Amino acid sequence: MQDPSLLRLVCFIVVFGLCAIWEYRFPRKTLTQNKWFRWGNNFALVALNSFLLATLIPIAAFQAAVIAQDNQWGLFNTLSLPKELVVLICVLLLDCAIYLQHLVFHRVSWLWRLHRVHHADLDIDVTTGTRFHPIEMMLSMLIKVSLVITLGVPVIAVVIFEIVLNASAMFNHSNARLPLWIDKRLRKVIVTPDMHRVHHSVIVKETHSNFGFFLSVWDIWFKTYRAQPMLGHDHVHIGVPEIQDGKEQRLDFMLRQPFVHYPHSRKSK
Repeated sequence: MQDPSLLRLVCFIVVFGLCAIWEYRFPRKTLTQNKWFRWGNNFALVALNSFLLATLIPIAAFQAAVIAQDNQWGLFNTLSLPKELVVLICVLLLDCAIYLQHLVFHRVSWLWRLHRVHHADLDIDVTTGTRFHPIEMMLSMLIKVSLVITLGVPVIAVVIFEIVLNASAMFNHSNARLPLWIDKRLRKVIVTPDMHRVHHSVIVKETHSNFGFFLSVWDIWFKTYRAQPMLGHDHVHIGVPEIQDGKEQRLDFMLRQPFVHYPHSRKSK
């Protein structure tokens, strides 16, 4: 299979465009910050991350899968199972791994300081799903590459998973209104915008819940699921308590956030 970079880019643009139109036409929550200022800085961070990953990380998950396949490395390259079943199992395992990684980034203090950049967005919309500190992005890529090689994940499973992960991150961060009856049914299987908005509340017990990106079943099974924000979706306060200054949304401030001590960091409410 050829490098799927172009396919991933096309899927990203299409899903981003659809989500942006959806949240423009049917907004769920009134934004509190200048949208274009936030978008400009969030996209600048995406561009920087793309450059650093391409420059500093020798292989990505796709290349790791090709290497594992060529050398018959990893668990699933030693088992005689139907290819379709292996692809399905690997996509599920990778999604569970992302859930567990997300939970660990909340539980370990120095990892939280990195991940906090994602939560420090004072509004939540489609661009929030792409906003991560470069060090977190590089750690995540190294974890993903290690999993792909250890499990022997097929190339096609990596491509499917990365497209689904990116699309679901933009979908569930969208500031868009989903009919409640649809949300109620969808969240039994996948993470919806209303479900994930709880995770971006400044109330700590809400922040540390709903860790799933694609499938919601991990939160349900591992007892980290919280149905609704305490204050309701119209009044839920987005962000982290210690980073509420609008200037912190600038690219240079986002990059330094993990290394700055903010008063009252991680206090419960």
